[in-house]
Amino acid sequence: MSRSLVSIVRYEKPYDSVRKAVELAGGLSHLKPSDHVFIKPNIVFWTAKTVIPKWGVITTSRVVEDMVRLLKDLGINHITIGEGSVAADPKDKETQFHAYETLGYTKLQKRYGVKCVNILARPFTKVDLGDGMKLSFSTDVLESDAIIDLPVLKTHAQTTVSLGIKNLKGTISIPSRKRCHNADPNMNLHRWVARLSDPMPPVFTLVDGIYSNERGPAFDGRMRRSNLLMASRDIFAVDKVGAQVLGYAPEDVPHLKLYAENRRKPLDLSDVEVKGEKIEDVTDFHQYEFGYTEDGALPAPMAKMGIQGLSYYKYDLSMCTYCSGITGAVLTAIAMAWKGQPWDDVEVLTGKQMDPRPGKKKTILLGQCMCKRHKDNPDIQEAIPVDGCPPNPKSIVAAFHQAGIEVDPNIVENAEQLPGFLMARYKDKPEFEEGFFQVE
Repeated sequence: MSRSLVSIVRYEKPYDSVRKAVELAGGLSHLKPSDHVFIKPNIVFWTAKTVIPKWGVITTSRVVEDMVRLLKDLGINHITIGEGSVAADPKDKETQFHAYETLGYTKLQKRYGVKCVNILARPFTKVDLGDGMKLSFSTDVLESDAIIDLPVLKTHAQTTVSLGIKNLKGTISIPSRKRCHNADPNMNLHRWVARLSDPMPPVFTLVDGIYSNERGPAFDGRMRRSNLLMASRDIFAVDKVGAQVLGYAPEDVPHLKLYAENRRKPLDLSDVEVKGEKIEDVTDFHQYEFGYTEDGALPAPMAKMGIQGLSYYKYDLSMCTYCSGITGAVLTAIAMAWKGQPWDDVEVLTGKQMDPRPGKKKTILLGQCMCKRHKDNPDIQEAIPVDGCPPNPKSIVAAFHQAGIEVDPNIVENAEQLPGFLMARYKDKPEFEEGFFQVE
């Protein structure tokens, strides 16, 4: 059995550390100077309205520039950097370029002649993956000769880990992303994620673990300075290693288990050769789930506050990015609205598959999917629908007020600014350096 090389390198020095990780993983000699190479960083969400914590959420600009330099050293001139970040407004096509400007990618354009594109503003090609699974992938990605995949080392509240394979979800259209979050228990998110790399040209993955994220993938996770890089020509091999570094056996990550079944590959590391650091020397357990009560009816911190008369059920795999993006602001507003008096048996349903529980007096249906699922449901005493995809913040506020929960409109309607408040966690901590997200 041939074994795939995976490198693990401690990040110590700009350019040299990335070069070492790439070389230990077999290098980029398979690329030709004439190749068109597409670099896919991880920029989960962006807003121009506030400064956001980037550590453990967004690929460092340091790693992006170092990878561009390596490609240029090989004589490769056709380099495109592209991402399909989520913005507060799904129709917003300009904020992506604000991200590129802020992260220094425009300097890379001038210095190295790379091209930067917004995947969501470019053409898509529908691909039949088999088994009734069809997704629309970025045409730019599919028509490239090679992909450089630059995920961040993070756990994920829905998929356990988010590494090389999961990072490719940013190459599909918004409707396709929503399709991945469906109500079919057999065709769930894990099954779709496991197929994301199927139509891709050759992928070289370098996991940026300079900063890592516990309870990711976004800003409400707990960031760590981990100083690790992992690389491989085999996206599955590096994801298996990355999962173990985060404290999870590959068989405990559903989409990796499904990938192994689809490709008939070993789920353990019997087909992997690790070079550089040993896995056991760099393993650092990162929790992936947010804490909830035993019955899943309320986030643990809210239960600890003594909140009563409200059930805000634990998210499931069917909740897509846009509804999950507003959830943090809504929960913050609820917590701040609590004055010690029980609310009137209110429940909040999210995603695409939740059902009402018996005895609840008011049921907030958050989002278009819940509104459609439970239209005229006789099991709901008083339905309070919040339609829209994503739901309108003003409508969300009105719904909670109707339910007797006086959330502060400023928190929900300015949800884009919530990541900025989280910056306070990292203030005056020298290990969290903005310089990693700048190009000098």
